[in-house]
This record gives sequence, C-alpha cells and structure tokens, in this order.
Amino acid sequence: MTDARPTEGPLIIIGGHEDKEGDRVILKAVAERLKGGRLVLATIASHAPDGYFETYQKAFASLGVTDLVELYVEDRAETHDDDKLALLDGAAGVFFSGGDQLRISSQIGDTPIEARIRQIWTQGGVLAGTSAGASVMSDTMMVRGASAETHRIGDLRMAPGLGLVRDVIIDQHFAERGRIGRLLGAVAQSPRVLGVGIDEDTAIIVEGDAFKVIGSGAVYVVDAKGVTASNIAEARPENTLSMFDVRLHVLSSGDGLDLTTRRPLGHPTPVDAPRSAA
Repeated sequence: MTDARPTEGPLIIIGGHEDKEGDRVILKAVAERLKGGRLVLATIASHAPDGYFETYQKAFASLGVTDLVELYVEDRAETHDDDKLALLDGAAGVFFSGGDQLRISSQIGDTPIEARIRQIWTQGGVLAGTSAGASVMSDTMMVRGASAETHRIGDLRMAPGLGLVRDVIIDQHFAERGRIGRLLGAVAQSPRVLGVGIDEDTAIIVEGDAFKVIGSGAVYVVDAKGVTASNIAEARPENTLSMFDVRLHVLSSGDGLDLTTRRPLGHPTPVDAPRSAA
C-alpha cells in the first residue's frame, strides 16, 4: 500500500543579511520552491516592522514572486483574528524576517497562526527564516549571549523555539559577530544538540535528515557528542568554559551534512593553490 502521508517541505535557514540586490542566490532558492505560489512574509520578530515588506517585495519581484503578503501581530490576541489567519490560506511558503527570536516564539507559539504555518510546512510548503527567523527554527534557541569573546559559563540564555528542526541549535551572523564562543557554550550544556553557526548571506536548506549549504559564507557545525571533559557543571558562572575533544566542521556552498550521522556529505570544493614566487 502506498504511504499517502504529506511530506514536510524544505527549511531554508539563513544567517542574516542575505543578498537582496545582486545574484540573490538564497532568495532565488526560496522563489524556486514556491513554484509561483503565495509567500507570506512574517515580520513578527520586529518591534518596528516598517520597511521590511517593501524591501522584500522589491527583492522578490523580479524572481517571479508577485503574490507576497505581510503577516504581523502586535500580541497573542491577534493570532485568533480571522483576517490574519486568512493571509495564510493557500500559501506556498512562509518567510520569517529578522528581529528578536523570542518575540516570534512568545507571540505565536501554540496559537492558531503557528498551527496554520506548521500545516503549510507539513503539506510540503517552504519555511524560510533569516537572522532571528533562523534561530527560532530549532527546538532550543539562543536568545542572549556575548559575541566576539571567549564564553563565560553564566553568560548564555536559551529558550524553546518552534521545533521545526530537532536536536540542533542555530546561531546566525556567525563569523561576522564572532559567535563561536557562545555556540560552544550552548552545546556544552547539551552535547546531544548539534550546534550550527551560519554566516551572513549564507543558508542551509534542510530536507529530510540532511542539509546543504548555499550562499557566500560558511556554516560551522559544532559536535560535542565525543567530548571527554568539560567544566560546565562545576565552574562558577564567571569562569571561562573548558571543553576537550570537540569536533568542528566548516562547510561552504555545495557542502552538506547528514543530521543523523553528523557527518559531512560530499567533499570540500577544490581551491587553486597560490603560485610560489619565482
């Protein structure tokens, strides 16, 4: 007997500041998967969303995405509004813009709007998110932590996300803001969770149990499953994190990762070696 259950659509998880004027590699990937259908731009993460819609409307227009609507809610009460829910009717995808990831989870978590968005995805629609919209995709998300410095054990706050991709924690603006320390701190707390740091203008496309990388930057994967020692439980909050035998993968466009085995897919893209001086 044929299994007729719906198939979850792709997740396009973006590190922020994706190109909106040049080649637009990431936005093209979103447009291609919409197949001419409606895209809902969810600006919920922003406390002041003015301008977001116009920017994306312009960026998507020449990519064939002409049915673009904005979804914004001031508070949880609006998630029951029929007019808000109607924006999602027949949508082929939803795109979460940047801002504050805690605002997304706190405003729409366990509401009719979240249920409708999840339904779009489980029926094959595309869900995309950039910056805060990327962090909220995982079941646990970082909402605060110092950048550009070594991790201090007490300097991290996490909260539940939307749980669209499991056993992964996502950080964004990664190399640009020097966030390796806080991602190490996150996986130290729960080595079961795979840490994924995504650079700006870079994305992972999650389909099934694997993802591939697109865009101009890199994706850093921190795997603490094999860690042999850590001071995360014993040290004081102001102490520097110590952790032994951490595995790190650095992936660029065209590379991939199997989320089940935690192993890279394919081979690194060859780079021409510089010629030595005569």
